[in-house]
Amino acid sequence: MKIAVISDIHGNMQALNAVLKDIEKEGCKKILCLGDLAMAGPEPSETINKIQELIKTTDFTCIQGNTDEMIVNCDNKIIHMLLENNPVMAHALECDATIVTEEQKAFLKNLPPKMELDINGVKILLVHGSPRKNNENIYADLKIEEVEEMISGTDADVIFCGHTHVPCGYQTNTKQTVVNVGSVGRPFSEEPKSCYAIIDIETDSSFTIKHNLVDYDVKTASSILEGRGFEGSEKLAAMLIHATSRYPQ
Repeated sequence: MKIAVISDIHGNMQALNAVLKDIEKEGCKKILCLGDLAMAGPEPSETINKIQELIKTTDFTCIQGNTDEMIVNCDNKIIHMLLENNPVMAHALECDATIVTEEQKAFLKNLPPKMELDINGVKILLVHGSPRKNNENIYADLKIEEVEEMISGTDADVIFCGHTHVPCGYQTNTKQTVVNVGSVGRPFSEEPKSCYAIIDIETDSSFTIKHNLVDYDVKTASSILEGRGFEGSEKLAAMLIHATSRYPQ
């Protein structure tokens, strides 16, 4: 059984639609989503609507990301804290919190922070950042001991995460597989392609995992994001085309 694992859509409908087409082409039977659906992207409200539709009409499972939680809990304290370190993201969050409806916020609030699944005898743990925290980074350059510390106390065969927007994978000394699936809507790379993962599980519980890179209409997504007009939206829009850092300068 082929299963797609996506994360960090960040309101990018052009990217999401392109990835969904690729998932269909790959013949995946299920989609697992690791959160960060809307914040700081071109079309936050439309993206939440699309995810809700997919949950109703397909085999689609979704957990909550850290920015989903931020939209739900957005207040002056959070905005002020962000303004000190990352003003562009503060302005994006403030704008998102006014666009996203109360019904959509209720949906984001009720998403589980993590989820355990058993598929064909393979134990899978879905998290956004790490099993410990939804905003902890599992990067490609960590020492294996650091990764093992982050996943300590888990017994999953496979742990899928996102958050960093940079794909990577680890095989631990505890024989656990840890995969960061990358980002659908805000890839942090010089080549602006969406990224997601596919796990193919056999009936004997053996499995393989790969990352897929997908082209999408970056120019349209960037134009829509810049057109949102909050302070710094043009910087976020430029990052969709060419991202050389995690946050806009």
